[in-house]
Amino acid sequence: MSYQEILEIRTPGRGTINISPEVAAVVSRAGIQTGICHVFVQHTSASLILCENADPQVRSDLERFLVEIVPDGYRMFRHTAEGPDDMPAHVRSILTNMDLSIPVSGGRPALGIWQGIYLYEHRRHAHRRTVTVTVVG
Repeated sequence: MSYQEILEIRTPGRGTINISPEVAAVVSRAGIQTGICHVFVQHTSASLILCENADPQVRSDLERFLVEIVPDGYRMFRHTAEGPDDMPAHVRSILTNMDLSIPVSGGRPALGIWQGIYLYEHRRHAHRRTVTVTVVG
């Protein structure tokens, strides 16, 4: 048995958005008690991360790290069609991930107590992102 939904997530610009409640709601609607939940973002300048959900400094530190290793306007990059954050956003999404697989147990995503599912927007400006959630069991 499988179930799939498409989520539309609006981002305010660069940063992380906790989408754990939205993913959990999809898993609940799927009615699958044991299986796998696959989450996929359909973009090349945004990603998904499984990250600490208790202390927002973890995500702030991650952002500072990525700014250090992949800065906007980096002279090495030639792909700047959409501005100085264009290619850095692509690199950041590749370094993080465009998909996650999470176990489903008891009809819920089997996340650890300190884990959250985050959409990570790598562009400076607001965007509408499409996330596909598939539950198989």
